[in-house]
Amino acid sequence: MLTWILIGITSVVSYLAFNNQELMEKLQFNAAKVIHQKQYYRLFTHAFVHAGWTHLLVNMLVLYFFGRPVEVFLSYYFGQKAIAFFFLLYGGGILFSNMSALLKHRDNYYYNAVGASGAVSAVLFTFIFLNPWEKLYFFGLLPIPGILFAIGYLVYSWYMSKQESDQIAHDAHFLGALFGFVFPILLKPSLFRHFLDELFYMF
Repeated sequence: MLTWILIGITSVVSYLAFNNQELMEKLQFNAAKVIHQKQYYRLFTHAFVHAGWTHLLVNMLVLYFFGRPVEVFLSYYFGQKAIAFFFLLYGGGILFSNMSALLKHRDNYYYNAVGASGAVSAVLFTFIFLNPWEKLYFFGLLPIPGILFAIGYLVYSWYMSKQESDQIAHDAHFLGALFGFVFPILLKPSLFRHFLDELFYMF
């Protein structure tokens, strides 16, 4: 249910921003405006607008497939607190994924970013933490165990963030994923034992 709410809100706001450049510019992440003009809301609102339909579709599909099982797991472990924890996971992923860009571009008024990739990466990596050997379908076709996908994703995102050779915020992907992996441990440290048991159960 929470996943559907986030997909609905994000899709509507993104659609409105596609047709309203002023709205897009007001909601997008801009580190210089956050720091020097104290427009702190941008730390969160950028996750509800996207660069185009493909960007939106990819993020919402990943959220759809992994957000729902994460909701179930949080309900199992935390009961009525699961709703608050799910929003904390998503919101924390948004905020934490910004930290590198916030420092790196704090004086650059020309740097802007949009998209829920950091938050979606957090949800995906919480799923992987809880199910490290569950198959993920790379490009929808190639099955890869989650833990192997996670390692490749982190290495690739870290490497590409150092290259700065494209317009993709790879550092946001890396930090969002890292937050999502650590988040369950912060809520319940004993879950790290669950992760180890799941990771090595076949050995």
